[in-house]
Amino acid sequence: MNYYRPPRFGLFPPAVKNLLIANVLFFIATLVLQNTFQFDLTNTLGLHYFLSHDFKPYQGITYMFMHGGFMHIFFNMFALWMFGNMLENYWGSKRFLLFYFICGIGAALTQEVTQYIYFHGIENALNIYNAAPNMNDFSLLVQKYFTGFQYPQPASTGESVEILQKLYQLRMDMSVTIGASGAIFGVLLAFGMLFPDTMLYVFFAIPIKAKYFVIIYGLIELYSAMAANTSDNVAHFAHLGGMVFGFFLIQYWKHKRTL
Repeated sequence: MNYYRPPRFGLFPPAVKNLLIANVLFFIATLVLQNTFQFDLTNTLGLHYFLSHDFKPYQGITYMFMHGGFMHIFFNMFALWMFGNMLENYWGSKRFLLFYFICGIGAALTQEVTQYIYFHGIENALNIYNAAPNMNDFSLLVQKYFTGFQYPQPASTGESVEILQKLYQLRMDMSVTIGASGAIFGVLLAFGMLFPDTMLYVFFAIPIKAKYFVIIYGLIELYSAMAANTSDNVAHFAHLGGMVFGFFLIQYWKHKRTL
């Protein structure tokens, strides 16, 4: 069993501490700006689909500091502290921050690719519809891809084509990814790889070694991603992307013998 304790072990090493503070400050700023000035900071700093009108390259970093509610930020920050403090004490602050942001950016890239595949499927369906528009297929497409969206009833098939295109663009514009989860999943993977036999307690009661916890959690995310349940509003592929980028970065460091 792994009982590694590096010298000068800190419960709140500087990188983890500053990430916690930054995330909390962004969360407070989001609430204050929204409630006081009706300014949606999430729309500005959250990660939009790259073909959206609101996409900006910097969102690949800033989205990591945005969260959708108290429980969202609480569990992410708890996991960051729980697993990140040992990694930072082991690696040092610079390497830990580099790993954290590479995993987060990797998660963002994975999410963009996933969304491209999803929206490309919608675009193909719309192209088929445009070739032979009819009101029955219009209703089916709306039900499949645009449930809950407000739109005027088309007076003709030509108008239905225009409405579907507007709904498609609106859906792309409304697709926003937020949260540090992608980076956190990378941190979780690293913890399981570097401290595989460390005992964790699920729900503070069920003991399990870190390596098994990571494998099980990763499989759950993979199943959730493949189930394609868009209603849960969770970017499962982004989580997996953070783990994959983290895995290959650790393997690279091992190959270079700098780990």
